[in-house]
Amino acid sequence: MGLPNGVLRELKQIVGGHQVVHEANDLKIFERDGSISGALPDAVVLPADRDQVAAVVRLAARHGIPVVPRGAGTGLSGGAVTVKGGIALQLSRMRRVLRIDPASRTAMVEPGVVNQDLQQAASRHGLFYAPDPSSQKACTIGGNAAENSGGPHCLYYGVTTNHVLGMEVVLADGSFAWLGGEAPDRVGLDLLGVMVGSEGTLGTITRILVKLLPVPESVVTLMAAFPTIETASHAVSAVIGHGILPAALEMMDQVTIGAVEAHYRAGYPTDAGAVLLVEVDGLQESCGELSGEIERILKENEATNLRIAEDPDERELLWAGRKGAIGALGRIKPNYYLHDGVVPRTRLPEVLRRVGEIGDHYKLPVANVFHAGDGNLHPNILFDLRDAGVMDQVEGAGEEMLYAVVEMGGTLSGEHGIGIEKNAFMPWIYSADDLEAMLRVKRALDPAGLMNPGKIFPDPEREPRLTARAGFCAEARWW
Repeated sequence: MGLPNGVLRELKQIVGGHQVVHEANDLKIFERDGSISGALPDAVVLPADRDQVAAVVRLAARHGIPVVPRGAGTGLSGGAVTVKGGIALQLSRMRRVLRIDPASRTAMVEPGVVNQDLQQAASRHGLFYAPDPSSQKACTIGGNAAENSGGPHCLYYGVTTNHVLGMEVVLADGSFAWLGGEAPDRVGLDLLGVMVGSEGTLGTITRILVKLLPVPESVVTLMAAFPTIETASHAVSAVIGHGILPAALEMMDQVTIGAVEAHYRAGYPTDAGAVLLVEVDGLQESCGELSGEIERILKENEATNLRIAEDPDERELLWAGRKGAIGALGRIKPNYYLHDGVVPRTRLPEVLRRVGEIGDHYKLPVANVFHAGDGNLHPNILFDLRDAGVMDQVEGAGEEMLYAVVEMGGTLSGEHGIGIEKNAFMPWIYSADDLEAMLRVKRALDPAGLMNPGKIFPDPEREPRLTARAGFCAEARWW
């Protein structure tokens, strides 16, 4: 339908004519993020600074127009999809690292700063930013904060919320608010904790103060093969049961190993039922002791082909295979649907067995690559979008896998968010009273419901079912 000409004219006055996209063909690139079949916004606005963000939000509030904050579009739950139309507020021009303070070990950044760019800037001061999503080369700090993103090294270091000290947000009426700060003990309600992970439904992030950590003196990366995914799962529990919390503890099953090894030649044993990547960091002496203890525990749990990366290049190759696994799966099928449930670690063998049974029932191959240390599952349902009716199968399998996770004491998402992918299933884990309490918070901050509407909470205007995505594997061969 588009926005009234008067509104478009005002938007162009705020950000400049070239920074407002409203022609139908130009809008198509913004109709989706890294997930869901999309919905076209009425306009895309690219502000250059926080004052322009506030002016755009105030204009939208006056006219009752929905606003959807958008980062790099790498989100995996549909958080940036404009399901109710309105303005997609594209924040990628706001990409300045405003300051890095080595003394306080903090950085102040704009929301469009790419995660890896912050890493590189911090490294010049002997520091690093811990959260490291697999999309690290593209995803933004603002998007990470909105989704409370995780990553392989969040087992030890914690997810995004553990590293955000404060943020400036533009609320639904266009006013500014600063939440949090550097003080370790803050009185009052934790409104910063409410904002992190709110998926753009409460406000638009314009500045973020994050915690940086010193680069560890030593890093040891181990790879170990196991006969089955069940034995690998038991090894994960054994390591942590001995009081050892590695920096990372990642698992890949045999399907994933074969695809990754064919592309990366990382040295993964293709005859293994599963592979674990384990990493410890810290002082050189303690790393040596911990890695030795981990080797012993893994061997006691049927590990074979134990290998320690000899240098940074070998370590980087091992991790390149893990982080590039999704693209490599295109050697099996061109499309995938990546899930994101979490279960207690002790339930991993049980839930993985159930995931395999569901895949067999629907005659769909499933590849598992996930954060085993914290029970964050990522079963990849592989398929070919050109097959008639395949999306119905994918959605059926995905819903059953998600329900199995909840049945085993787990929850709907570990790091990808709820968005529109899983909002219909929030009643599986929350009562009506729970959901109403959360909605009261949203109504207090966004009375007109204009900030990223239709996300997180069940939407009565949409069919109550899983909204699966048809991702495209980078290594797919179309023949």
